[in-house]
Amino acid sequence: MIAPIRPGKAGFCAALTIAMLTSTSLQAQDAPQDSFYWLSEMNKASTVMVVETGIVPADLGVTIADAVAQVIEDQSVEGAARSGDYLQVEPLLIEIGGPDVTRMHSGRSRQDIGSTSERLFQREAVLQLLQALIDTRTALLTLAETNPDAIVPAYTVGVQAQPITLGHYITGYVQALDRAAERVKVLYDEVNMSPLGSAALGTSSFPVDRERLAELLGFGGALENSFDANQLSRIDTGGVAVGVANSMALTVGTLLSDIEAQYRFTSPWLILKDGTTGSSSIMPQKRNPNSVNTVRGNASAVLAKSTGFYFGAHNLPHGLRDQGNSATETLEAATKMLASLESLLGDLEFREAVALAEVNADYSTSTELADVLQREADVPFRVGHHFASMLVTYGRANALKPADLPFAEAEKIFAEAAAEYDLADIAFPLTEERFREALSPQGMVNASLGLGGPQPAEVARMIAGQHATIEGDTAWLAGERKELADAATALNEAFEGIRTGTAAK
Repeated sequence: MIAPIRPGKAGFCAALTIAMLTSTSLQAQDAPQDSFYWLSEMNKASTVMVVETGIVPADLGVTIADAVAQVIEDQSVEGAARSGDYLQVEPLLIEIGGPDVTRMHSGRSRQDIGSTSERLFQREAVLQLLQALIDTRTALLTLAETNPDAIVPAYTVGVQAQPITLGHYITGYVQALDRAAERVKVLYDEVNMSPLGSAALGTSSFPVDRERLAELLGFGGALENSFDANQLSRIDTGGVAVGVANSMALTVGTLLSDIEAQYRFTSPWLILKDGTTGSSSIMPQKRNPNSVNTVRGNASAVLAKSTGFYFGAHNLPHGLRDQGNSATETLEAATKMLASLESLLGDLEFREAVALAEVNADYSTSTELADVLQREADVPFRVGHHFASMLVTYGRANALKPADLPFAEAEKIFAEAAAEYDLADIAFPLTEERFREALSPQGMVNASLGLGGPQPAEVARMIAGQHATIEGDTAWLAGERKELADAATALNEAFEGIRTGTAAK
């Protein structure tokens, strides 16, 4: 089994290397965790179980265990076939131990072997995905903490809407990926259940201990109904898996759209650092955000693979496997997507002055002006809103930024707006200083009081909370990795006990 993988970009690629820490002589240290690897683990577990339950006598168990171990050794040499098909491996076992070794297969079928193999691959893919989520959220928080209280524009319906802060903006995406991580952990519990011992779908007349098989392979338990375990669960659990991957691909796609949109501005405020962009063969001014497009392509690949799963699983009678193992492939594609996003985040440059200038160039603080009029001068919100809207129209028509609005003109427009609501002879209730403070981005952000708002104290609280969440996920992942490593050790010890005739009676 694979040991815990350290956070970082190299984590996914280092999986097989780190696996060496917990492997035994029964599986070569550099052996890939391919379908043969997992078939061999199932053969070892089945050997232990058939001896423990009395399906085969202990002396035959020794012969079976020796044959299984020899096949593992023979298939570890360079160029070996390493087939994951039991019917391809069984002749190798017979050649070593004779036909009696096939009693190890009692109560099994290629159906439950295949379903179990899928879950073993999916289980690892889920853990890899959670590690990628940990790394990506950590990278996002690193970006947020570079300047958490810096003003940035936020948009609704594609139009600048209100000023927020960089920390508020980034922690929004972290929160979305926090939810994804929770879904991944729930998915793990669903995936980590064993179909082994279900035979074709209706078990067998052998006293197969399915719970023991599950325990030996590190599963959380056995899927109870054998028909569901082999023929149904792989479809709906696969659907849950690709749905989890889809949800985070949509979140990543939104973030990538935000970054890509910056390249349409003449003065972007979130941009790839110099030296990390591509060039044009004809236009010397271009700095192409190639890595942005790479991540977006990876997100699209997640959606494409998940769609392939749905079409492959749609309207299938039970017993057919047209969708292959595309659920696992979708999870792996999601991990690749997050790894590329993590790399991209390290190349981003935030330009605080440009972001503030973008906000100051428009009227996204006008909501706060209406709020101040209601809160401090008892002006009905709709009146204040209408006044602020008229003020924006005037400012834009005269090419004025909010900071350049003449105070006298604001007083005049307020009187006109009040009159339209039959509130005549009401003087503008704000001083010029308060008027300009209400229209300032920093004043609006600092005035926010709600849970999860952009105000500095709330952003700091959210960042701290998200760090704690990531630490919790890291501990959870380490715990699951340890359980799998412990199960692998216990399986090897039990298998060696059968092989040497020293198994506990």
